Amino acid sequence: MRIGGLASGMDIDTIVSDLMKAERMPLDKLTKNKQVIEWQRDAYREMNTLLLNFRNQTFDMKLSSNFGARTVTSSNESKITAIAKSAADLSSFTISRIDQLATAATKVNAGAISKTGTKIDASVSLYSMKDNFANTNFGWTSGSVETQTISPSANGKTFKLTLAEGVELQEIANHTTVKVDGKSFNIITDPAATLQTGDVRVDKDGNLEFFDEISKGSTIKVDFAATKKIEILKPTADFTEIQLAKSPISLQDEVVVTINGIDYRNSGTNKNELLAADNSVFAKIDESGKITFTNQQAKDTEVKVAYEQMYFAFDIGSHTSNGQVNERFLVQGSDSLDSVLSKISSSDAGLSAYYDTFTDQVTLTRKETGDFNEAGNEIITTPGFLNNILRFGSGSETGGDNAVFTVNGLSTERTSNTFDMNGVTFTLKDKLLSTEPSISINVANDTNKVVENITKFVNSYNELIEKIQTKVNEEKYKDYLPLTDTEREGLSEKQQEKWEEMARSGLLRRDSLLSGLLSKMRTDFYSPVSNATVDSNVKQLSSIGITTTSNYLEGGKLVINEDELRKAIEENPESVEKLFTSSGSTSGEQGILNRLYDSLTNTMDSIKTKAGNLNATNDTFTLGKNLNRITDQMDRFEDRLTQVENRYWAQFTAMEKAIQKSNSQMSYLMQQFSS
Repeated sequence: MRIGGLASGMDIDTIVSDLMKAERMPLDKLTKNKQVIEWQRDAYREMNTLLLNFRNQTFDMKLSSNFGARTVTSSNESKITAIAKSAADLSSFTISRIDQLATAATKVNAGAISKTGTKIDASVSLYSMKDNFANTNFGWTSGSVETQTISPSANGKTFKLTLAEGVELQEIANHTTVKVDGKSFNIITDPAATLQTGDVRVDKDGNLEFFDEISKGSTIKVDFAATKKIEILKPTADFTEIQLAKSPISLQDEVVVTINGIDYRNSGTNKNELLAADNSVFAKIDESGKITFTNQQAKDTEVKVAYEQMYFAFDIGSHTSNGQVNERFLVQGSDSLDSVLSKISSSDAGLSAYYDTFTDQVTLTRKETGDFNEAGNEIITTPGFLNNILRFGSGSETGGDNAVFTVNGLSTERTSNTFDMNGVTFTLKDKLLSTEPSISINVANDTNKVVENITKFVNSYNELIEKIQTKVNEEKYKDYLPLTDTEREGLSEKQQEKWEEMARSGLLRRDSLLSGLLSKMRTDFYSPVSNATVDSNVKQLSSIGITTTSNYLEGGKLVINEDELRKAIEENPESVEKLFTSSGSTSGEQGILNRLYDSLTNTMDSIKTKAGNLNATNDTFTLGKNLNRITDQMDRFEDRLTQVENRYWAQFTAMEKAIQKSNSQMSYLMQQFSS
């Protein structure tokens, strides 16, 4: 128990507090030392970030595109343009003829697709429009169009679709597509057939067996036709109507509605009526999938419906630069002509489909130009919906031609009007007759771009030098140490900021790692490149107009004589590139950029060893270990201070008790004398 000066009249709290201030001074010193090390750690990490950014620039600068920039001129850009890739051959081309431009194959159907006197609406369902087409033989089938996606959790060859009880796949060979990450697989239905690469066996129960192993994380997408759709609905309010998800419904096939375990079927003469066992009408259903009940049903009643929808299938394809491609489509009766044509256009069939309302005709255009099927048509249509309903069976195909031209006296062809030759991308824009002047394409160095790239890099280097120089030469103010909480209380916010700025100054003054890097980078830049691939006249930066400033205080900043640099690039571009980028087993053989990259990496590693990074724990780098040591010292000192404070209080408490006892005795004696 602490007694606070009641007997002595002394302010014991203040006395102990003042005594502890003196005792705490070594702890304050440790706290300040810890703060300095933390600031120094952060300063090193900031420098490492600067070095990392410049090292990335150094790596990017090594790309040949920075030194091999090219410019191209065409003597007639209305007929042909060209763009050169970096490091393209310095060459010229003469185009003397462009006999024909590459064209895309286009197939136009045989005429109007609507019945005479009517016009289809391409935006509404095909089933509702079926009687408005000139040809009505769509090949409608009843079943259920489904799509399922499987994402394997492990590598494997066998997988299974999720099917409701009593549901199977139908027309598997013609109404099923399987794609893995967009790649189509061949459908095999024969259980005894030997699978080959690219095959998948599919059975009526939804089992998939691939020849190739499918990797974990792949996406298996399966479009298929099922024998029927089983749908379960549970309205949350009382109801007399429900709407099925799919339409149009095939009323010629059995529809079964199950409620409370009782089945109701459209088994009577009127297929729109769902009958109970006693042939009473329980509900009515129409082709749109709407079911209307004779009596109101209670909310949360589970309604199970088994039904079939109307759909048809068709295949379409084209010959492309990747060979023949084919796509299969399952079309629901609720799909419109617009939606079907949109699906064709967005598929891998390589075609764009378009319906023109004015002419009532449909066209198919291959997205690629060129001739990929010399023996026949480029666009593949099939009987049924395409050849009959849309009348492509007797339609005409045009286009699909290669570009034909003569370059440097050689007659040649390309499937596209844009193509590459010797690192140059040409684009043919118009025919060139033999009676017209030939067109010259010249590839030359883009000196301006190379000068710009080198100048930008040198400027970045100079900025880095300036920042490092500032840090290693920064004044150290020894009288300014980090502030304790008590010291902060006596200063304004502005005074605190100014003080901290002074205290942080000079943390990296004359730092050996950074000073060493400055020296090493100067050597990297100034030392000659002793490499057989480098021209003897271009072995140092000074030979291409890059030298150091005359002011030695700037730490070796570089200056560029643009005229000399431009001349060197124009006269000897490859040697200029080698001066910067050549490789070698020794520093002397390496180009300047490879030297710099290694020097930066070595210094960054050394700084990381000393100051770590954001993800490093203190016990993995030097300054962190120092911080741990100081923290341990502070913890031990805190324990000692607690003991000292307790001792002081014990001493003063004992004194108070002694004074109190003495006062009591004196009071007793005074009472005795007075009596």
